[in-house]
Amino acid sequence: MKIDINTVREYGNLEFLARQLVDGFITGLHKSPYHGFSVEFAEHRLYNTGESTRHIDWKVFAKTDRLYTKRYEEETNLRCQLVIDNSPSMHYPSDTKGKLTFSIMASAAIAFLLQKQRDAVGLCTFAESIEENTPIRSTRTHLNKLLTTLEQLLDHPVPKRGTRVSSVLHEIAEKNSRRSLVVIFSDMFDTDESPDDLFMALQHLKHNQHEVLLFHVTDVATERDFDFEERPYEFIDLESGEKLKLKPSEVKSRFISNMNEYYHQLKLRCAQFKIDLIEADIRADFDEILRAYMIKRAKMR
Repeated sequence: MKIDINTVREYGNLEFLARQLVDGFITGLHKSPYHGFSVEFAEHRLYNTGESTRHIDWKVFAKTDRLYTKRYEEETNLRCQLVIDNSPSMHYPSDTKGKLTFSIMASAAIAFLLQKQRDAVGLCTFAESIEENTPIRSTRTHLNKLLTTLEQLLDHPVPKRGTRVSSVLHEIAEKNSRRSLVVIFSDMFDTDESPDDLFMALQHLKHNQHEVLLFHVTDVATERDFDFEERPYEFIDLESGEKLKLKPSEVKSRFISNMNEYYHQLKLRCAQFKIDLIEADIRADFDEILRAYMIKRAKMR
């Protein structure tokens, strides 16, 4: 399902939008080869006296006058930490804060899906250091607080600082004492540390027994294909504030070559560390994000 990023910022009610995304995604699952991913109950069984009444199906009771509970296929207690890069480069394109808005919406949908499956979820946001770091819990109240935190993040001004992805990932690896699924939304632009530092941080997460799902968030049209009209532009580096006036054709081929080499190295390292790397284009469908999460979750059974 596709939701326009401008709609997210204008509407602001992440719970409603996340519910729309998840409901649409689940409907699609039931019509696709991915229908085996259970997000609903598998069957009914008779209620036993003394059990929790939480999963009693009251609609069935109204029809049969007998108490049945829903038995779910997914009974694992998955722990998931959503990690969102809130550095200046994630506020591109500036008019929509597109990469950050996309990451917030996708995280809200995953969080909603996790709670629907009775899994525990936490949220971490960062730029040069960790800004927000919630506990990892499975209650509805906790989900509401997490969604409120994400809504507030939509209105954050552009940070006046760079990015230290690697140091933050090292900290996350150490703070999570229990094995978790770490879902990262980032463009992986680290202004202060080398690519090797970044790869070592990803390796640290795996070494500490965490599973990692990395959504590499980009505006593919402009950041990968450098698709701009052939006219003079003033390009501004959101991380450093440096400005450069030029025509796109003057740097396009070199820019694309350098970016492709960086992405190639990122893919190689992620494959080496057995980290799932997903290219997340902010102009694409959110279903691809939820599907990647569901495939990863199925592997962790």
